Amino acid sequence: MAQRARAGLRDDALDVAEELVVDRGFRAFSMRDLATRVGVSRQTLYNEFGDRRGVASALVLRSTERFLDEIEQALAGEADLHAAWVAAVRGALARAEDNPLLKTLLTGEEGTPELFGTDSEPIVVAARERAAGYLRRRWPELAPDAVGLAAETAARLTVSHIVLPLAPADVVAEQVATVVTRVCEWR
Repeated sequence: MAQRARAGLRDDALDVAEELVVDRGFRAFSMRDLATRVGVSRQTLYNEFGDRRGVASALVLRSTERFLDEIEQALAGEADLHAAWVAAVRGALARAEDNPLLKTLLTGEEGTPELFGTDSEPIVVAARERAAGYLRRRWPELAPDAVGLAAETAARLTVSHIVLPLAPADVVAEQVATVVTRVCEWR
């Protein structure tokens, strides 16, 4: 019961934190405001998240998990490996474009953690593990090391294009799918 209550508190705090960050930006976000809106002490939040950066990281990881659920559904919707990757990357880019939290964090506002730059490791690792796990289950004949490399490459390239889009999503999706498919076939 205590675990469920703690998970509920964490979810409530992250829901409110997302609203605050989207409405005010990360610079104006404070643990005091969050504690007041959630109805807990600041110490409770510090115990759960550490600090503001911990809240931001938790927000991004939660958003990433939701994002990865959608990517996995896109991968599952196609029988062909290349088509699956095109759908997954296209969906990821579209989701990132429509996500107000990602837009806020990507503005580069002073004080915003670089969660999509040098500190993006948790996102890349989560994306790599989810995609690799799915690929191993769906296409068990693929070499495991190739699947790991392909999943990490897709995650890094997709995050890179979320941060700095240089081409339309359809073009990027086709390019990433081509690279990761060839990695899978190469090994």
